[in-house]
Amino acid sequence: MSEPINKEKEFNSSSSSSSSHTSESNTNTELQYDDQVDDSVYKRDQKSKWTRARSADKKDGNVNGNKRTRPNPNSEEKRQRKTYDQTEFKPMLDDEGNPIPKSERKPKKKVAVMIGYCGTGYNGMQLQNDPKIPTIERDIYEAMARAGAISPENAVDIKKSSFMRAARTDKGVHAAGNVISLKMIIEDPEIINKLNQELPDQIRVWGVQRVTKSFDCRKMCSSRVYEYLLPTYSLLPPKPKSTLSELLSTKRSTTPGILKEDEEGIQWWKDTREFILKEGELTPQQLDEEIPALLIDDSVKIYNEAGEVTEQGKFIRKVKGLENKARRNYKASPERLELFRNAMKQYEGTHNFHNFTVGKFFKDPSAKRYIISTKVSDPFDIEGTQWVSIKIHGQSFMLHQIRKMIAMATLVVRTGCPTEIIPQCFTSTKINIPKAPALGLLLENPVYEAYNQTLSKLEYDAIDFTKFDKEMEEFKMKYIYDKIYAEENKENVFYGFFAFIDTFKLKDEDNRADGTHVFDFLNSITDELPEKVIEESNTTGPITSSDNVD
Repeated sequence: MSEPINKEKEFNSSSSSSSSHTSESNTNTELQYDDQVDDSVYKRDQKSKWTRARSADKKDGNVNGNKRTRPNPNSEEKRQRKTYDQTEFKPMLDDEGNPIPKSERKPKKKVAVMIGYCGTGYNGMQLQNDPKIPTIERDIYEAMARAGAISPENAVDIKKSSFMRAARTDKGVHAAGNVISLKMIIEDPEIINKLNQELPDQIRVWGVQRVTKSFDCRKMCSSRVYEYLLPTYSLLPPKPKSTLSELLSTKRSTTPGILKEDEEGIQWWKDTREFILKEGELTPQQLDEEIPALLIDDSVKIYNEAGEVTEQGKFIRKVKGLENKARRNYKASPERLELFRNAMKQYEGTHNFHNFTVGKFFKDPSAKRYIISTKVSDPFDIEGTQWVSIKIHGQSFMLHQIRKMIAMATLVVRTGCPTEIIPQCFTSTKINIPKAPALGLLLENPVYEAYNQTLSKLEYDAIDFTKFDKEMEEFKMKYIYDKIYAEENKENVFYGFFAFIDTFKLKDEDNRADGTHVFDFLNSITDELPEKVIEESNTTGPITSSDNVD
């Protein structure tokens, strides 16, 4: 095939015009353009000349006023364009600096790897730059290299395998099911067993599924299901005479009927007081006056310089231990649990969750999230403590969103607020909502409802965790649930969190420039809630599920 001839036309400044023509090659369908213009151009305005010039440049790539044609596919110019700078191969070196021979080249396939893990002891899912920081991804990728699923050359950099995770869990957060996508060697039929042999017991691979080359486990995830385990004593009202309890008492007296009187909670605190007096062999004066004074006295030391518990420390710890024992024996009523379910239902649908994360503003479009469903299980006992499982199914979640959702729902029940206060958090008003403990949070599994239809057309199996229900349940009971129960029993995580909330001291206005505290919604509730809600709330009696339902 002959190459087109490029002819350069010279403009004659003395000539008024010259004709333009277009030549067409019989052996090449690409056109050659002549960029000469006639006199009519100069008679038009400047904008017309610019437009014509840009159009011509767009057609043939002309920049300097010279006629150009596209290069022939066999031309030297085309061959040069296809030549890329290739860096010289540098072999890997062993500990003594000797070159390591290249490994056998094996075909890699794009796959989705379904995994589960206990996050205790790990600094979250995502790999960190510091190799000393333990992460789930580091252990998994290194296990893949040892099992032969990743070549030694690719093992040095996780990016070489196009590694991606469906959900990036935080420090200490668990996952019964999560998905990672990457290019992996899967010729060995025993690859799953080999991977699990290389992994610690608290990380498991459930399955490896072939996917399309363009698959991205994060972007193609339709939705995610999270689970949160909560001890039901977290729904008890604040301790009498605490900061939050006094604030509630003031609000009930100034605007009666808005906040419900919690007769069940009041009776529980009376029974607990009698239990502590009896078991602790204390007088009412000691329990009501001396111990509260010790707790607020900064000079009182629980431990001495040798790390031993002081006499005052023993006194305080004894009372706290008895109170905590009473909490663990608490059984929530069906009415209280139903109220909590109704509070969680307020999150369903599409809402602006800017108050349920950090660094998001009301006008930020990414603050809008879609919650598909919320489900609160029937209560169950673990070693004498009553728990509930909360499952939240959403399209996507932001940082801390679920923990703040749980905290706000528990505050509604604990304070006797109407559940309609939760939708007020979706408005532009800034509310600082505390985060519930990370201890109870785990990722149940990602959902690939839409992408599974593509896999079905290609006759691939779906990315479906239900195939591993039995193994996942056994894993959750042994490595996730038991860890949560044991840590709560040892560290009193939820007890400490709600005790902090109850005794939190509001700062003065000068120190609150970043927004209002969560307690402040009590001060404006009558202005924010619809009149219908206020009228329906002006009834006497204990909290019941029917009082606070839409």
